Amino acid sequence: MVLRQNVRHPALGLSGYILRIMCGLLCALLLMPVARAQQSAPNEAGGSSTSPSATSSTLQPNPQSSGRISGTVLDEHGALAVGAEVQLTFAGQSQRHVTSGANGEYSFSDLPAGPFQLTITAPGFEAKAFSGVLNPGQAFVAPSLTLKIASATTDVRVGGNTEEVAEEQIKQQEKQRVLGIAPNFYVSYIPDAAPLNTRQKFQLAWKSCIDPMTFVGVGILAGFEQAADDFSGYGQGAQGYAKRFGAGYADNFIGTFMDSAVFPALFKQDPRYFYQGTGTTKSRLVHALGNAVIRKGDNGKWRPNYSAFVGSFVAAGISYTYYPPSDRGGGLLAENALITIGGGAVAGVFQEFVLRKITTHAKDHTASGP
Repeated sequence: MVLRQNVRHPALGLSGYILRIMCGLLCALLLMPVARAQQSAPNEAGGSSTSPSATSSTLQPNPQSSGRISGTVLDEHGALAVGAEVQLTFAGQSQRHVTSGANGEYSFSDLPAGPFQLTITAPGFEAKAFSGVLNPGQAFVAPSLTLKIASATTDVRVGGNTEEVAEEQIKQQEKQRVLGIAPNFYVSYIPDAAPLNTRQKFQLAWKSCIDPMTFVGVGILAGFEQAADDFSGYGQGAQGYAKRFGAGYADNFIGTFMDSAVFPALFKQDPRYFYQGTGTTKSRLVHALGNAVIRKGDNGKWRPNYSAFVGSFVAAGISYTYYPPSDRGGGLLAENALITIGGGAVAGVFQEFVLRKITTHAKDHTASGP
């Protein structure tokens, strides 16, 4: 379920809209991966020998005075780092290599006395170094060495046209997921992101609609509606659930395309929320709430949110063609459209103050408000 405002079901009311948001977040929490897979490699402490090509033959320890160095490698969250490469250097030239084992541990044995340096490296992490002095026959235990995640860098191609730059930026957006699961495609952490052309607006809307989590979220919501007997004209049983699921997905599909593709293309407006992230809490709150009534144009200027205004009424009107007659009403058309617009303000506050912290692959950029 894409974390953005969509057309509401007729007669669902404000509480129903809030329920939809809660259901989407609940879905993400229930399906959060338990752990990530890790690859481990044997180390010297576990009985594996160091590769001959990686071990210098210049280390000639005295059997009667040989020492030992051991330790543990952690990541910045305190978890054991498996498969990190540990390099031991003596006198600035002699080197031996091992990899941290299943418990993050490593060890070197049969070592001569003298000053040494340990260098820890692992893909995606910054290198870590530690220096010390090994005494004759000493079993030296190094302090736990913590690896920090390497700072992300963004390559900027000079000379690329606007369409190519926008294409690269939306590819990054399509990786953004709340808790690593729920798609969060409609937020840009780049304040001066390149505008999307018509094809890109429709492409982003299509990908959000066919995302597996969209179907999961709609399915959960349909289950709640069935349990509460909302839209009783649909009945119960498998047939009733199928109708509620179909109506819910139609709401999402139509709302996404009207609000984020059709009318943004017509009015030349950008359908994304532009994260501010800096400034006072008040300025960020004004920026978030203003997202419901103003929208950035393809020319970079902020204008009234014509796309949301017109799109909400059109989508709400279309939804009346497939909801039970008993749940329709002339007054509800305006009510549903206005609540959908208000939902844009709620979504903006969540994007500005909550979702950034739990969205994966969200790049940090210096942001600015309208």
